[in-house]
Amino acid sequence: MKLWIKIIFVLIVLGFIAAMLVYFFIYNKPHPDIEKMEPAYSLDAEVFYNSFISDRKVSEEKYNGKVIEITGILSKIETTDSTVIVVFVFNQGMFGDEGIRCSVLEKFHSEARSLQPESMVRIKGYCSGYNDTDVILEQSAIVK
Repeated sequence: MKLWIKIIFVLIVLGFIAAMLVYFFIYNKPHPDIEKMEPAYSLDAEVFYNSFISDRKVSEEKYNGKVIEITGILSKIETTDSTVIVVFVFNQGMFGDEGIRCSVLEKFHSEARSLQPESMVRIKGYCSGYNDTDVILEQSAIVK
């Protein structure tokens, strides 16, 4: 009976050690700093959007999960209490504007709010995909 108690105790200790390793090395892993990362691709915003429209599968394989820098004419800024989204509009669909939506990092909120529609803007962000209406860039930074 004492052998079983020792085995159970060792398994509990190993489980605790494994849980601590997962916490420190996976769960607590720092997020990449998109602002300082080199973009995998630098493109014109309209070319980037049209690549998803013309061949979604190829574009998703090429751009999703990568830092992309786009340059284009800003259409509008959407703001809520805690987010600022920079929008490049290229089509009008059944549900409204379609194009590229860039969620801006909190550090750039005031700069993004001061941007004027119809101005040329360069933005770098993490491409998370296409949702049938918009290409989504997350954690975006305004490049000067």
